[in-house]
Order: sequence, then structure tokens, then C-alpha cells
Amino acid sequence: MPRVPLLVRTWNVFHGNAVPPERRDFLEDVVRLATSDGPAALCLQELPVWSLPKLEEWSGMRAFGAVAARPLLGSARLGGAITEVNHGLFRSAFTGQANAILLGRELRPLATDSIVLNPGGVRRAVAHELDLEPRIRFAWAKERRVCHAVRAEAGGRVFTIANLHASSVPDRRCQDRELLRAAVFADAFAEPGDVLVLAGDFNTVIGESTTLEQLASLEWGFSEPIPWLDQVLVRGAEASRPQPWPEKRRRLSGRLVSDHAPVETTIE
Repeated sequence: MPRVPLLVRTWNVFHGNAVPPERRDFLEDVVRLATSDGPAALCLQELPVWSLPKLEEWSGMRAFGAVAARPLLGSARLGGAITEVNHGLFRSAFTGQANAILLGRELRPLATDSIVLNPGGVRRAVAHELDLEPRIRFAWAKERRVCHAVRAEAGGRVFTIANLHASSVPDRRCQDRELLRAAVFADAFAEPGDVLVLAGDFNTVIGESTTLEQLASLEWGFSEPIPWLDQVLVRGAEASRPQPWPEKRRRLSGRLVSDHAPVETTIE
């Protein structure tokens, strides 16, 4: 069976906000834009929790969501209603925060799983090891982050696609540990022979992250990272160098959407 190239894209969608933020959100338009050319897989970060049931309708793709931060008032619908007053002001304060992996029709899902990247036990151990300042420990505890993954088959190959959004605390060593935990999780979830994709907003960059360097080593075998916070790393198949979208491609009616650009690669 001939192998069909697969386009894999990641995008931190900024809760559907524009740059600069406006009172209304553009999330449906953003998702439709990101899926309009039919990517095989799309990894999304910074989604409001209320949007998860709507992703399949907006995209025409199979959606797998993972809640990172739960809605403040315990209700995604109520949080969404409050945020509707001014999306630019409230952002995720009431809606919570989620990630999602969207799969095109060429990928047949097989299994899915997720992991919390910074549970209490991990934070305490890392804080002790790195002697983190109290303000860093407090900030880290406020940002619940997850990595989730989907295994899927296409053209006789199995792909494990893992999606993460690392925390934004000022000490980048915290993000580095989250990234390593995500990579270990994805590697364990994948079966031998899988093409493994690790994508998302890593919130750390080359030169600051020892984990990024390790992942590109022979030991881990991932593709080379690019000098961006957002990455699509591939192991087990040839892939094009990831490319971010130019600003003009993510404009809607002249409006720049999200404070991140989508990043994408094609797996051969």
C-alpha cells in the first residue's frame, strides 16, 4: 500500500482571541481556518472547555479533548456565558482551559490516553531538587497542565500523536521537566514501530531546554526542533522541517487571530 504524506499542524488558539484582544471571540472561525485545507491531524491548545463538544461540527474531523484547567465555577456553560461579556478581558478566568487532537478521515483512531504534567507530587520533588523559589512553586501550582495522545492507523502505519501545552511559569526549568514527562508518557503509550509525533506549545526554546536537545539526540531520535515555542517533533518517519504560518495566513477579515502562529510539518 503506498504511503500518503500526512500534514500535521499545531496551534495555540489563544481562546479564540484576536491580537489585540477584542470583546468577542473568533474561535469557530479559527478552527474552521485551521482545518480548511484538510490536515491529517491538528493539535490545539488554549481552548475554552465549553468548545470541546463543538470541535467536530466546526472542523468535520474526529476530536479528542483533554481538560487541563477546569472551569472556575464548575460549569463550562456558565463560564462561557460570563466570558461572552468580554472575551478579551476574561480569557480563561471562568471557562477553564483544554487541549484537543483532531484527526482527519484518513486516520482511524485506535486508543487515547492522557497524563497530568505537573501533579503535586511531581512539583514537590522538582521544587526540592531545583530549590525553586516560593513564588515559582506557587505559580506552578496554579497551572494544571496535561499531555494527551491518540494512536491511529493510516495507510498501513500506526501513528501516536501526543499534544501538550507546558506551563508559563517564569522558571523555564519547570517547562523542561513537563516536556520530559510528556515525552516519556508518549514514548510509553506508543507501540514499537509507531511513528511518534510530539507537538504543542512547549513554552521553552532551544538554548533554554536540555530536554529539547535530548529529544533530538540519537537516544530519543526525534526530528530537530525549530527556534519557536510551538513544535512538531517526529520520530520513526521522514518529515519536512516544521514551518510557522506567516501572519497574513492567520488573518480573518484583516484581524490577526491568536498570539501564536500555527506550526506544521508533512510526514512522508
